[in-house]
Amino acid sequence: MSDDKGQIDALKKEIEDLKRQVAAKREELGGESEGAFGPGDKEPGDPPRARRTLKGHFGKVYAMHWAGKVNGVENNEHRCVSASQDGKLIIWNAYTTNKIQAIPLRSSWVMTCAYEPTKGQHVACGGLDNLCSIYQLDTQNMRATKELAAHDGYLSCCRFLNDQEIITSSGDSTCISWDIEKNETKMHFNDHGGDVMGISISPTNQNVFVSGSCDSTAKVWDLRTGTCNMTFQGHESDINSVQFLPDGKCFGTGSDDSSCRLFDMRSYHEINEYSNDKILCGITSVAVSNSGRFLFAGYDDYNCYAWDVISTNGQHAYQLTGHENRVSCLGVSADGEAVCTGSWDTLLKVWA
Repeated sequence: MSDDKGQIDALKKEIEDLKRQVAAKREELGGESEGAFGPGDKEPGDPPRARRTLKGHFGKVYAMHWAGKVNGVENNEHRCVSASQDGKLIIWNAYTTNKIQAIPLRSSWVMTCAYEPTKGQHVACGGLDNLCSIYQLDTQNMRATKELAAHDGYLSCCRFLNDQEIITSSGDSTCISWDIEKNETKMHFNDHGGDVMGISISPTNQNVFVSGSCDSTAKVWDLRTGTCNMTFQGHESDINSVQFLPDGKCFGTGSDDSSCRLFDMRSYHEINEYSNDKILCGITSVAVSNSGRFLFAGYDDYNCYAWDVISTNGQHAYQLTGHENRVSCLGVSADGEAVCTGSWDTLLKVWA
């Protein structure tokens, strides 16, 4: 018992020392900032404005995804793909609003799409057909080059690791990693107890991804072993979307319980919640700014709200208003200069 008491006293002393160090650092940086902002942090500037409107779909837009930064592909960072229940995938130049390519789908019940980030030559999509269909861009062939079939439920999300591998999540409560060239499954991820609605690949470790599910949990997985390393609880309803922060140590989630939450993998804990008593609808999608400062979330009330991740006052930093129906998807461009929102009003808007 005396040894335990000595350890507790030592830990208390260490905590007090750390508190004094933090106070000294704050004093050095000019004291504590007022409100929800920490020392040295600037308050958010002017809100983004709708700079472009992408018109071309004739049905509800269900998903969009930006291209990555690809060397040698002109204006590739301005490209994005959108999927609509009009049965089309459209590749856009979001800067000029030009349509680069329109791809007809075998099934119009599409729920997700993804742009291959390393070479920018493929896109993928899937939905109620239970398939992940992969298309090659800038060719005359409009048919899928690969159709990956192993899920027993609808495809809710897909994300490329590279031009040879992709991860899919499904309503069958599983995720699967695929070898695209061989058209084979590589690993199954089976620990969720409900439909898996979203996935996000770590930006700092390609062997790690996080998934969000209708079982109200988010799980962190190891792609090499197929094991779930961490399970995060806190939401009271379905998690519809997850997104890693740029440092790969935290991730944000959006849920039907009207809240976004920030989870830290180092402390294995929820570290912030973003909600407001006046916002009572569900969240369809989330995305994070390249700085990691803002968490963007699309809502059923036709709005996109941007939350300051360090805020604790329950107030959003920005409200992006302009859609006439549910904001079903959103994403931040690879260069961090723009946010694109897609809606059931058939339009996509680019904010900057």
